[in-house]
Amino acid sequence: MTGDGLSGSDLFDGGDDLFGDGDDLSGGDVSRGGNSATGPAGTTGPTTPDSAEARAAEAEELAVEQALALVGSGSQAPGHDRTRATGPTPGRSGGQANGRAPRGQTPTGGAGAADEPGPSPYAGSSPYAGPSPYTDSAPDSPAPAAAPGSPPTGQPASAPAPAPRSPVMDLPWERARAVAARAGRGGPRAVVRLALDRALGHVLAEPLGALTDLPPFDTSAMDGWAVAGPGPWTYAEGAGLLAGSRDARLPDGTAVRIATGARTPADTTAVIRSEHAHADAARRLLSTRRPLVTGQDIRPRGQECRTGDQLVPAGTVVTPAVLGLAAAAGYDALPAVPRPRVDVLVLGDELLASGLPHDGLIRDALGPMLAPWLRALGAEVSAPRRLGDDAEALRTALAFSDADVIVTTGGTASGPVDHVHPVLAALGAELLVHGVAVRPGHPMLLARLSPDGPHLVGLPGNPLAAVSGLLTLAEPLLAGLAARPAQDAYRALVHADVPGHPHDTRLVPVVHRAGRAGGRDHVAPLRYNGPAMLRGIAAADGLAVVPAGGVRSGTEVEILDLPWAPATPWTEGCFT
Repeated sequence: MTGDGLSGSDLFDGGDDLFGDGDDLSGGDVSRGGNSATGPAGTTGPTTPDSAEARAAEAEELAVEQALALVGSGSQAPGHDRTRATGPTPGRSGGQANGRAPRGQTPTGGAGAADEPGPSPYAGSSPYAGPSPYTDSAPDSPAPAAAPGSPPTGQPASAPAPAPRSPVMDLPWERARAVAARAGRGGPRAVVRLALDRALGHVLAEPLGALTDLPPFDTSAMDGWAVAGPGPWTYAEGAGLLAGSRDARLPDGTAVRIATGARTPADTTAVIRSEHAHADAARRLLSTRRPLVTGQDIRPRGQECRTGDQLVPAGTVVTPAVLGLAAAAGYDALPAVPRPRVDVLVLGDELLASGLPHDGLIRDALGPMLAPWLRALGAEVSAPRRLGDDAEALRTALAFSDADVIVTTGGTASGPVDHVHPVLAALGAELLVHGVAVRPGHPMLLARLSPDGPHLVGLPGNPLAAVSGLLTLAEPLLAGLAARPAQDAYRALVHADVPGHPHDTRLVPVVHRAGRAGGRDHVAPLRYNGPAMLRGIAAADGLAVVPAGGVRSGTEVEILDLPWAPATPWTEGCFT
């Protein structure tokens, strides 16, 4: 499948470069481009993140943390202080900006009451009904028995509170998407009324009911003659009915010229098309060349709908056709769900806004890509802001953002200049997704800055890893916030063996291909699929969701369409 109409380039996956440049198989896609932990050739540096010892230590530490979280204050391990802080929530010091307090502070800039502690960083109970989407503990586990002398339930306690549950690291890919979708649907939904010329692309907040019959009166479906009774019919020279004509009566045995869309006179038997009529100008008589059928070429009142009929349901995306239908049904404005507002923050001192890479500096590929991509997902996006590797600048930007969603790029790992996690902790954010078992892009995250505040989607810095984060977390989150219908999942045959990660889901750029000589339509994987590469995704129609271990040629895989690519294009007959 090499070179298949793609400028002669060998874009298709030949089985090599399984995980791309810099893709650390256990430690994830390092946000700064895959830093190596090994020393020069022939020497050994510090232990790499994918070593067996490091992975075993991480697993053991995680198991201990989860066990302690499940046990809570009823049974604590010696040496572990499980007390939940009741003092001021960490936040940005200083005053307010634009009359609004930074996140992490009360409106007056101080801490809340001692018996009403703020949300603990990266923890807190789930705001959703039912089991927490990011922990493995049972939702209805009985509470530990109260210790002797404990205060009654509901009263301030001086004893240590139960330890909040922490998000499970590296959620399975399907669960991470479900958490993001649920987060988007979790809050109350605003409704705005938008004029028709501003409603395109929004989602209807309410069903669209007809405000009038369509058509509102009997109309002619063709240019021709309106006739009453049997023929031949007399007619008056020069008389005729155009669209917009007022109601008139048509005596039996007479005819009148009529235009398409014009209101038919009362007592009209039928409309005779111009090409089927014969007018004798000398005698002023009209006859028909074909048998006359009562009601022919008349659109009766209410043929399309009656007043009050539901035209389209709530949740429908307003397309140009929906605008036309709404206008025909009498609407001047539509009830819509506001588009979520998104701020994009580009992190990294090594990024250039223009020119060629030089002296260790590289071009920012994500700033130009993210804004239009997010708009294609139905968001209102501000101009991307470049903050560099500055923790205080990031903290200020998050604390004073008025967006519904903040998208950051880079800084989600644990390197010396990766500030996203520490800043979120300082602001008292609740971490909903802490890494996803997907390649590329596994160090992505989803957080909520406050109970009624915005969500943050932290994307890895590598370009294709960031795309993975967009489709895994940002797309379902934004769809929920905008009440947009979820992308219909579908599966397609993959033409070629696709290697998989040993443990994680893998997202691979693919192109749609038509079957030949009676063969089935399929998708073909593209070769340039490393976490730092955009060449493959630029030529792709979608991404194949490859399970751990990979798939054989001829296997069906789930496909994630890109926002600008038609879904299942072989059913629509137009793709390249």
